[in-house]
Amino acid sequence: MENKEENNYLANHYIHKSNWLRAAVLGANDGILSTASIAIGIAAATTTREPIVLATVAGLVAGALSMAAGEYVSVSSQTDIENADIEREKQELIDMPELELLRLAEIYEKRGLKKETALTVAKELTEHDVLAAHIRDELGITEINEAKPLQAAFASGTAFIVGGVLPLLVVLFLPLLNLEYYLYGFSILFLALLGSIAAKAGGSSIIRAVVRITFWGTIAMGLTDLVGSLFGIAM
Repeated sequence: MENKEENNYLANHYIHKSNWLRAAVLGANDGILSTASIAIGIAAATTTREPIVLATVAGLVAGALSMAAGEYVSVSSQTDIENADIEREKQELIDMPELELLRLAEIYEKRGLKKETALTVAKELTEHDVLAAHIRDELGITEINEAKPLQAAFASGTAFIVGGVLPLLVVLFLPLLNLEYYLYGFSILFLALLGSIAAKAGGSSIIRAVVRITFWGTIAMGLTDLVGSLFGIAM
């Protein structure tokens, strides 16, 4: 019963959401922004809907796969580094256990414990689970920040699709005349909504998150529109 209550208490902290929330926000933001920017650029260069739809769908599919693959590869690289450090730590615990004990005690001493207390804590944790103590306190690897490639890839790819579908709906159903302006306006609203949801889930300032995400979104879509207008041709 106590373990269940403790787990529920820990789950209430926002930091426990950081891994999947970061990947999901990045994916959704990129889904909205990339897909909308492609659509805006093509809309500025053509007078027909078909090329815009085709480019938007292609960007949505390619972007989702790219985001998922990119997250998996990057987070897997982090996992490889973590595993390499853990293997190195295992060998050091075999080769020089006394020195590793002093290192652990020094870590606790720097955190504010007295020297004698730090050594006592290090000895007790070493007796309980020496490798876990060093992984957590010397390497800084915990369950919260542990790399999870599949989770990051799924969260990012799925969020990209969800975000990218929103501008696609604008392309499909709103009038072709001034479509780029519809895309711009709705995309800003989508980004603001994403910023609000992300801030709420992460316990941060909603206003700051909305301003940040819409500011950079505006710049990205504006530059894409400019490129489409400068280099576009009638299709």
